[in-house]
Amino acid sequence: MFEYKKIALAVSLVLMTTACSDASKEEATKTTAEAQNATAQNGTQHTAQTESEKANKLFEDIFMENVMRSPMYQSYLGIKEDQDKWDDISEAAAQEELELQKKQLDRVKALDESELNKQTKISFMLMKQKLENDIADFKWRHHNYPVNQMFGMHSSVASLLINQHGISSVDDAEDYISRLNGLPGLFDQLAENLELRAEKGIIAPKFVYPYVISDSENIITGAPFDDGEASALWADFSKKVDELDVDDSQRDELLNSAKKALLESVQPAYENLITAVEGIAEQATTKDGAWKLPNGKKFYNNALKRTTTTDLTADEIHQIGLDEVDRIHEEMRGIMKEVEFDGTLQEFFVHMRNSEEFIYPSTEEGRKRYLDEATAYIDNMRGRLDELFINKPEAGLIVKAVEPFREKSAGKAFYQQPSMDGTRPGTYYANLYDMSSMPTYQMEALAYHEGIPGHHMQIAIQQELEGIPKFRRFGRYTAYSEGWGLYTEKLPKEIGLYEDPYSDFGRLAMELWRAVRLVVDTGIHDKKWTREEGIDFYVNNTPNAKADAVKMVERHVVMPSQATAYKIGMMKILELREKAKTELGDAFDIREFHDVVLGSGPVPLNILEQFVNDYIKETKNS
Repeated sequence: MFEYKKIALAVSLVLMTTACSDASKEEATKTTAEAQNATAQNGTQHTAQTESEKANKLFEDIFMENVMRSPMYQSYLGIKEDQDKWDDISEAAAQEELELQKKQLDRVKALDESELNKQTKISFMLMKQKLENDIADFKWRHHNYPVNQMFGMHSSVASLLINQHGISSVDDAEDYISRLNGLPGLFDQLAENLELRAEKGIIAPKFVYPYVISDSENIITGAPFDDGEASALWADFSKKVDELDVDDSQRDELLNSAKKALLESVQPAYENLITAVEGIAEQATTKDGAWKLPNGKKFYNNALKRTTTTDLTADEIHQIGLDEVDRIHEEMRGIMKEVEFDGTLQEFFVHMRNSEEFIYPSTEEGRKRYLDEATAYIDNMRGRLDELFINKPEAGLIVKAVEPFREKSAGKAFYQQPSMDGTRPGTYYANLYDMSSMPTYQMEALAYHEGIPGHHMQIAIQQELEGIPKFRRFGRYTAYSEGWGLYTEKLPKEIGLYEDPYSDFGRLAMELWRAVRLVVDTGIHDKKWTREEGIDFYVNNTPNAKADAVKMVERHVVMPSQATAYKIGMMKILELREKAKTELGDAFDIREFHDVVLGSGPVPLNILEQFVNDYIKETKNS
């Protein structure tokens, strides 16, 4: 269901409502022509291509079956068919989804894999694996915290209405109002989900609940709920309706209906949810790790396997983290000498953490300066892309501050994908709530990671790929996606960027942060570290503010294994690049290597290795 999956999809209504995308049709036409040309030479070739067409049609059907089960998912995709509804997050819906996945798997297994072309075999393998994993993971479906400081229905409904639910017609506005009126039913299901987990002993630690309650209260603060400035939802709806080309009476009718929905549906829905959350909070403890959950060790080991797409154990990941921390510390000592800092590395960390010269003021001017300079880094990198890439995305990119209603609990920085129809660019969100947590020496690396050549290059190119099914174009493998993001923090240095040694220190600080994540995530969830032990490890080994450490450890707690993806993915990409450089010598072209990494969409790391091995072999033979 939408609530428990990382949604990172965007495609236009026309593309998504067809059984097969234009790209897939183009692929089908191409492969059919190839088959016809080859028939005279090989009578079985046409059959093979027909089976590939059949497979790709099935993959599209399965993708759309899943999309159409989630009205919220549809909104991210630009589909308006069910935009007056919310998702069904009941236990009954979860059981229905399981049965659907079993049937989908049977349909996939019925394909004749031996008769699929190379690209379709990859799709077959990925679809089969995905369905098998989803079915196997059904037993762990309650091993999560549906509301927490990182995500949850309590915040995602408002975010979706504001950022994804556009209003270009009266129908759109009425659908928005219907969603407002539908919140009580959705939140009733959410409360039931929380209670079900509580009965199983799956309760988030105590620190989580004040965040959830605060975020919920923020949604129902301001007009029309009280005499303050317009609340986030009221301001959003009013602004969108004011831009409609309708007469005053119709506009007033829409505004009155929305105000009524906010007061009679939204406010009581949030108040009841807050009461339910407060009840669960009374049962919470300070135990943080996944080890405390039913069969917690097995759950965490499975989570690591899914997140990293490797068979690395918790102990192995922990040691990799410790080794990388030592290596990066040594590189940082080199920068200390370059800037002529007299002291220990830990003293340098304190200097970098506390020096006001790296912090812009918490004012409108300070925040604007940060956004302007982050944009300048991205624009400069955009002008250097030909040195590193053959294919580049058509979609635009903007830099934006996280909205006030969610900035207190949201992450430091993140990326939102563009829409395929060009109406919405990709967005790099910088969280400027606490400017001390956004030091300028980390600005350059953050801009590269979230923007160009990081997530925007990877995700926008992925969405624009032709000839592969949509489930691959719009899917995610965290180790691949975040591994690429971290890899692209390092990449610009190789073409002469990070000219300021402090920015280069910031790059290393960002990589160090991800190395420490390996240590702390496994420490908390496998070695029974406390929240405080995790915070101390960050503070003692990185230059980041303690507030960063607190937020990161709290993220570890509610998202077991997720933070291990970055460093494991980056290390695999670097390992594969070094292998290609070593074996190909002068024939190695970094632009071609990047095409191999990005050219088929996200894949597990072992499949990425297969792609690179094929690239090496083909280049040697060319």
